[in-house]
Amino acid sequence: MTEKKTFLTPEGHRKLVEELEYLTTVGRTEIAKVIHEAKMDGDVMENAGYDEARRQQAFLEGRIMTLEAMLENVEIIQANGNHDAVDLGSRVTVAEDGFEPETYTIVGSAEADPGSGRISNASPLGKALMAHKVGDRVSFSTPAGTIEVKIVAIE
Repeated sequence: MTEKKTFLTPEGHRKLVEELEYLTTVGRTEIAKVIHEAKMDGDVMENAGYDEARRQQAFLEGRIMTLEAMLENVEIIQANGNHDAVDLGSRVTVAEDGFEPETYTIVGSAEADPGSGRISNASPLGKALMAHKVGDRVSFSTPAGTIEVKIVAIE
């Protein structure tokens, strides 16, 4: 089975490595203490604290597995200085008729945060923008209908 690549900026890669390090050291230690304390409270068969600690442990281990898989198949997005066409890592300013221009950075799905102006290359707008140039008009589908934007700038 071919693993899906995880596209990350150097900053995003650093954050995921730090999160993994924290979870495998501090997180696991904290959960182990909570489980130990819950066991000390008596019978684990009817111990809500123990059950909750085990749920937290399962969530933590799931997140660790997810991060390890993402980092195993990572491809770092490098700023290549080519501002001719939209690519991963590009900062793109787009304008929709009648609205103020908006600027987005195209990142991989693992780093997407639309509220912070970071959209995934797999999102409808991200897909539509890829490989297009300044002045191009692109359209994409949303639940509210099709939207068309013009690429104003690429950094």
